[in-house]
Amino acid sequence: MTDPADLRRKTGPECSAMADVRYEVDRLDRALVKLIAERQSYMDAAARIKDDRDTVRDPARIEEVVSKVLAEAQRQGLSPAIAEPVWRTMIEQCIRHEFEVWDELRTDPPKRAEG
Repeated sequence: MTDPADLRRKTGPECSAMADVRYEVDRLDRALVKLIAERQSYMDAAARIKDDRDTVRDPARIEEVVSKVLAEAQRQGLSPAIAEPVWRTMIEQCIRHEFEVWDELRTDPPKRAEG
């Protein structure tokens, strides 16, 4: 069931009050969080799949992703001045997360004290 708060009421050009703008921004933020959480699940999968910690950061792949994002941003009318730093920041945080998960998956659990 779709939450009524997730239904778009107005487009940007149709907004005539800040309440309209804020409603739509909040709606989009909820959708973005859901999508970024889905993206994070793939970082978890990458951490599980990659055998070598040195492959977590892949500079060529980073540039490939940014290039694809900038092309899509142009098609969608998103300013590259917004798209590029947002994605580069997200990529860096995802890499950081992937390193953490990679390490957690390969660390022996602490032994319990016998008593």
